Amino acid sequence: MKNLIKQLFRFGIVGGIAFLIDYSVLFICTEYLGIYYLISSFISFTVSTVFNYIASVRWVFDVDQKKSQGRNFVLFIVFSVIGLGINQCIMWFGVEKLDLYYMLVKIGATAIVMVFNFVTRKMFLE
Repeated sequence: MKNLIKQLFRFGIVGGIAFLIDYSVLFICTEYLGIYYLISSFISFTVSTVFNYIASVRWVFDVDQKKSQGRNFVLFIVFSVIGLGINQCIMWFGVEKLDLYYMLVKIGATAIVMVFNFVTRKMFLE
């Protein structure tokens, strides 16, 4: 139980930093570079996912070294792509159908994807 609490704490720190990266890149790409918000969201999600992968494998999860590192990376990418799909659907629905500000929708999308990420990484990376 103590290990799980430590892991959740570390996951929260990594997730917080990844969120700041994601949120900042989204805002910069959309507001300053004039990129359509869904493309900006794709870019920002991808950049934060790369950071998240490196930090998660090195600091958060006790990655099973007996399992292939290639297998771990492939699983991480597969679940990240699913997470991206969830993120994009929420972004589209919140902005286009609910007429909410894209930066506000991003907060909710991130929270949902964060739970998905923790559960899938806990189940498949350890």
